[in-house]
Amino acid sequence: MSNKRSIGVLLFEGFELLDVFGPLEMYGMAADHFDIRLICEHGGVIASHQGPESIVDCSFCNAQAFDLLLVPGGPGTRHEVGNQVLLDWLKDQSQRATLVTSVCTGSALLAKSGVLDGVRATTNKMAFDWVTSQSEKVQWQKQARWVEDGKFFTSSGVSAGIDMSLAVIAKLVSQQAAEQAANFAEYVWHRDPSWDPFAKLHGLVDD
Repeated sequence: MSNKRSIGVLLFEGFELLDVFGPLEMYGMAADHFDIRLICEHGGVIASHQGPESIVDCSFCNAQAFDLLLVPGGPGTRHEVGNQVLLDWLKDQSQRATLVTSVCTGSALLAKSGVLDGVRATTNKMAFDWVTSQSEKVQWQKQARWVEDGKFFTSSGVSAGIDMSLAVIAKLVSQQAAEQAANFAEYVWHRDPSWDPFAKLHGLVDD
């Protein structure tokens, strides 16, 4: 029997490529510890915001419960916040998962589903006003590269998901495994979750 942790990655039309494949590159570096599956509502092929398509492994109706859930952002979130089927699936999966993670505007979907009620969370700083309008019950953090609160990890925009995923690897596997993944990818890991120059850039915090 495999002792790998299962990762379920939600895809939808218009998802952001790096939100998905940045973290998956890191998790893939620790392949002995993680089993990755791509999921969408109906199965089949899903187009990213940038154009390239991905073939998913399963649909909502035949997806298992996952140890770790990854919810990306992208322009497609603007449509999916009104998709009650997706929101209900997220809520169910979030209740069963050990860790729930989001990148960029993916936190808007988690917020809209209600699973972030009372939770500290962050999101893409350029889209901060729109994302935070999805729920007033979330303790939105204006300045953070990523936020960990209980079983929830939420990151700022796009590339921040890589830093967050390395923090998840450090938590679930080891600090050494996270460092090895970053070094193999020749990626400079921002280890400080409070590092966030983009909050100032977008006027969310004072000089």
